[in-house]
Amino acid sequence: MVDTSLYAAFLVAAFVLCLTPGPDMMFVVAMGGRGGPTTGMMAALGVAFGALAHAVAAALGLSALFTSLPTLYHVLRWIGAAYLLYLAVKAFRDRSSLGGDEAAATGSPVPGRVRAFRQGAVTNLLNPKVIFFNVAFLPQFVNPALGHAVGQLLVLGLTLVLVGLVVDASIGLISGRLSSLLRRSRRVARGLNVFSGTVFAGLATRLAVGSD
Repeated sequence: MVDTSLYAAFLVAAFVLCLTPGPDMMFVVAMGGRGGPTTGMMAALGVAFGALAHAVAAALGLSALFTSLPTLYHVLRWIGAAYLLYLAVKAFRDRSSLGGDEAAATGSPVPGRVRAFRQGAVTNLLNPKVIFFNVAFLPQFVNPALGHAVGQLLVLGLTLVLVGLVVDASIGLISGRLSSLLRRSRRVARGLNVFSGTVFAGLATRLAVGSD
């Protein structure tokens, strides 16, 4: 269904792209830092779920909806920025020094597994720039001579999601394990929460004012 030579080039490009620090990776690092390795990995799964939805939407041509209705694009963008800002406020206000699993048992506001997945999915879904990236990036590796352009786009989109999941989950696991060790100090734990809040606030600002 896909051109093997183009697909090989796509794999290299996708891997390099996913290794480049970006909003999704920073979000996963922040979540892993707040809740531990499991929370970081679940955040990566949530991000991957949102990315998959965007990839399918791009393959089906739904980006045309944002082009014809620019107001919808801006509304979604501002909702996403507001949600990230909400997460930033929660992180700044968090005084817990526990990891994700322990926090779930004690009712702490530190994100648990399901919440981390949900937040990862929502933050990605509320970023309309992702679908435009897919529209710009994926078609470069489609061979029109093979036909089934939608099928090729779906294969490429799924591949990009899987590569991103592997990278982000690894990052979430590493950052989570480091945070679990560091959280034994309440002062360090507070610093991790401040770092997470700063990341969320930065992502909110980037989404709100970014023009690309």
